[in-house]
Amino acid sequence: MTLIATARERGIATLTLDSPANRNALSAQLVAELRDALTAGAADDTVRAVVLAHTGSTFCAGADLKAPPDPEAFVGLMRDIVALRKPVVARVDGHVRAGGLGLLAACDIAVAGEASSFALTESRLGLAPAVISLTLLPRVDRTAANRYYLTGERFDGAEAARIGLVTLAAEDVDKALVPVLDGLRRASPQGLAASKELVTATVLRSFDQYAEDLIARSAELFASEEAREGMTAFLERRDPAWVR
Repeated sequence: MTLIATARERGIATLTLDSPANRNALSAQLVAELRDALTAGAADDTVRAVVLAHTGSTFCAGADLKAPPDPEAFVGLMRDIVALRKPVVARVDGHVRAGGLGLLAACDIAVAGEASSFALTESRLGLAPAVISLTLLPRVDRTAANRYYLTGERFDGAEAARIGLVTLAAEDVDKALVPVLDGLRRASPQGLAASKELVTATVLRSFDQYAEDLIARSAELFASEEAREGMTAFLERRDPAWVR
């Protein structure tokens, strides 16, 4: 079963995360299919920009703990989005958790609807937002990152816009996207590519400099006893042993 639905309309390629059974979690299959779809969009001269959307009430629940992707593949996916010579716009009208925030932050523009909520839940599982820091930290207000990295609190679209995680929050996400997509359609392919390069250059250098170490740190945390307890407790829907 395909987990990424694709559509084309007036120069916009829409890639829809379509894995409702696991709340669009980042499984090995979903990551691979999304990377392939981005490659196809990059090669299609009729595509001016890419919209990343979702089915159901969750944009992305983070890593699929039952069928996780290879960490290098997920880092590769985030880098693919940042390095794509076409803008990537996230259409979010649902929940975003953990690794899903890294996917979202890799996009150039993000619009969040009223149903959106966000949380970096890694610390509650004995983990840390390691590899997703490559896209999150250049984008999110540092004071807010300090809070939400540590507490795992949930926040809404208005707060996500305030701290820089999304471009804007709106009551009607599709209405808010109209001027954004119109602007992208009016821009030249060369102009879009060159302009995006200016914004993403430092982020790409961070990938080259830090990705390998962060992948290793993430793997070490996932293999730890605390993380095993945290993930088991999550799957069993109970508090982990350290909760007081």
